Order: sequence, then structure tokens, then C-alpha cells
Amino acid sequence: MTPNKQTVNEYMAAFMVSDHQRILACLTEDIIWEMPGIYRHDGKEAFDKEIENDNFTGSPTIQIVKLIEENDIVIAEGAVQGNMKNGNKLDAVFCDVFEMENGKIKKLTSYLMSKNANLKFE
Repeated sequence: MTPNKQTVNEYMAAFMVSDHQRILACLTEDIIWEMPGIYRHDGKEAFDKEIENDNFTGSPTIQIVKLIEENDIVIAEGAVQGNMKNGNKLDAVFCDVFEMENGKIKKLTSYLMSKNANLKFE
């Protein structure tokens, strides 16, 4: 497995246990995390605040279905489940595009689609 894929696997494993230090160790200082149309976070401090989003409780369950790399781009396709504070359950599929620099994540663009269409993020 390539160093970039190893970083993405470590990032996902750390996210499933909400281990901030392990997650942040996978990122460049100037990390950008964007979910088009929803949010954009610049820098590690902003990223850190989103790790445990206020709408959710506990840590998510993540399954990676595909992990593809070309040059310094790693694409992860998979599924995620989580519990929301309002009692709803997140059941979604995702495609994350990781732009890498020297084995660390420089930019993450997350595309997320809920499988339960009536889910409300409030």
C-alpha cells in the first residue's frame, strides 16, 4: 500500500474513534476541508472543530468500498453511519477526494448523500 493510501486509511481509522490527535497528524497545517454547498473549513483549528460535529453524538462507523490513487490524489468511496443528537440516524454514502502533499492530506473534498431521504440535520 502506498504512503498516501496509508495516510487515508489512518485518517479513517482515527475518525471512527474520534481521535483528534491521530486525525490532525494526517493533515498539513493549511488543510482545507470542503463539502460543496455545505461548508468549507480552512486550517487545522477549523478542521478540529468539525471532527465531532454538534449535530452528532459518538463516533461514526465508516466502511471504505474503494480506495483509488493517481499521483497525489486519493479517492475513497464508502458508507458512513452515525447517531444524531435529535434521535435520527445518519446512513449515507460518500466519495472523499484527498489531495495529498508529502504523505499528508492538504485538501479534502467530501461528497455525501444520505440514504434516508427524510433525514434532517438539526
